[in-house]
Parts: sequence; C-alpha cells; structure tokens
Amino acid sequence: MISVNDLRTGLTIEWDGEIYTVVDFLHVKPGKGAAFVRTKLKNIRTGGTIEHTFRAGEKVSRARIETREMQYLYNTGNEYYFMDTENYEQITLMKDDLGDAPNYLLENMTIGIQFYQNQAIGVELPTTVNLKVVHTEPGFKGDTATGATKPATLETGITIQVPLFVEEGDVLKVDTRTGEYLSRA
Repeated sequence: MISVNDLRTGLTIEWDGEIYTVVDFLHVKPGKGAAFVRTKLKNIRTGGTIEHTFRAGEKVSRARIETREMQYLYNTGNEYYFMDTENYEQITLMKDDLGDAPNYLLENMTIGIQFYQNQAIGVELPTTVNLKVVHTEPGFKGDTATGATKPATLETGITIQVPLFVEEGDVLKVDTRTGEYLSRA
C-alpha cells in the first residue's frame, strides 16, 4: 500500500477493482479544510480515462506489472501470436488488446508484453520502427520547397503522411507513439 501523497506520473495502481496508470496529479492544500490529491487515471484494460480526488493520506495498492520480452510470430485475422524468448511458450492476444500495436508489428519483431497476475494486459513497442513503403503517389519536381506531404501506405497496412521525395520501396523510420514519419532509414 502506498499513500496517495506519493503518487507520480506513470505509476500503476490498483483502485476500485481496476488497474490504473497515473496520467496527471495535483496536490492541493487549501487554506481551509484538509489537503487532497486530484488525479487523472487511465484504465489499463479499457483505455478509458477518469478523474478522481483522493483525501490526503489515503492508501492505494501499487499494481505489480511485469514486462516480458516476446517475439511476434504471426497473426490470423484478429488473433496475434507471440513467443516468450526465454522459455519459448506461446501466447495469443486479440487485436482489441493490442491497441495501435498491429500498425507497427513485423514478423520476428521483439516487443515487451505487460502482464498483471499472469494475464497479458498490454504491449510496449519500441519508440521507432523501420517500415517499407508499399504504395505512394510520385512526387512532382519543384513541389519539395513547400514542405508538402502525401499519403504513403506502409508494409503493415498503416497510411501515414510523408514528404514528397519519398518513393515506393523506401524504408522509413516511424514514431510508434504518434504514427509520424521521422526520416528515411
């Protein structure tokens, strides 16, 4: 158990039968009355965000989240298969459990899978991934001075905005947090 006075951004807690990550917090000490902690919490399982105010000194349980390195093997529709790189056990996760991760997964890629009480609850992607452009319209000479962009479809099926000089077959570095083009790889 930890005191709500010790809450920090990124901390994972168990509260009200659910697992939450602290997105934002504010310690408030009014001139009159007792101090309190105003928080914004993100539900790990559903992805929903709530705001809650705790009384100062109130206790909450800290959730123990374990991250295991796993290799992405393949998918069959909505089922994604991963293998533990240490003991070679395989697990299956549904597409809904992965969030935006399928947009950046390539076969044999190693990612972190988060477990809570031996149940997979989420994924940790690398900050950037290198993906090949499979389709984009050609850029026209002289258009590059404007900083214009065009859509490009990558090998995982995601479509992102890229500069006009990018061509089919180019390998791009993409930020997995925002889905933005960073550079050519």
